[in-house]
Amino acid sequence: MKRLIPLLLLFVSLPSLAQRQFDIEVIIFKRAVDAEKVNESWPNTQPKISLERVGSFQDTQYRASKGVKMLPYSEYKLTPQKDKLRKHAGFEVLMHTAWRQGDQGKSSAPVFHIQAGKDFSKQFNADGSEKGAVTASADGFQEETIDKPLYELDGKLQIYVQHYLYAETTLDLKAPSVREVTLQEQQIELDSPVSGAESNVQVGNLTEISPTVEVEEFLKSYRMDQKRRMRSTETHYLDHPLLGMVIQVRRVAQ
Repeated sequence: MKRLIPLLLLFVSLPSLAQRQFDIEVIIFKRAVDAEKVNESWPNTQPKISLERVGSFQDTQYRASKGVKMLPYSEYKLTPQKDKLRKHAGFEVLMHTAWRQGDQGKSSAPVFHIQAGKDFSKQFNADGSEKGAVTASADGFQEETIDKPLYELDGKLQIYVQHYLYAETTLDLKAPSVREVTLQEQQIELDSPVSGAESNVQVGNLTEISPTVEVEEFLKSYRMDQKRRMRSTETHYLDHPLLGMVIQVRRVAQ
């Protein structure tokens, strides 16, 4: 019997070793700078961010399936840092949140959909093009559409354990910009015969018209795509010319 007691204690302790819990707190802010004046090259188009296996902080079913608990504001530890950022004219805090999760690996850890900031859906379409005038349908009635939110900050964030703690994030910061659009070149065919009495007259050759270049406003996405190895209890900073992210992971005492 004495030999069985240590073995039983060992088996009882094994689940607790595999169920470490971490409190994760995140601040995301943007810099008050003109993106086009930053010494960076930004493409006008970006591939869509994959939202496979992504869930919302507000989705209670998703949180329950991943063993996630949102933390009350009283348990936040980075509030002083957030207050300093808000008081600084050069920064704007877009998100500050905190939650508790287990030590899942990359394949099973929660991936959260990050959405914050202004909603541009009244000005721009989902593809970034500017919304034009309202047009009527064939029967003369105007079609009413419900705009899906088009947030200034949109992307995903995952914290997981793979021997070490890792943070992976892909975020788009959206801002109005301008681009040049070249209209399709046209050619006027002048060597076709003229109909009627003068059908035997041939007129010139093909005359090219110079392409027309127009400037249009659109919603441009500036991407932040980073992966960072972290240590628990330390505060980590993910840098970007337009964005910043402060992450703190705290191991929960058993």
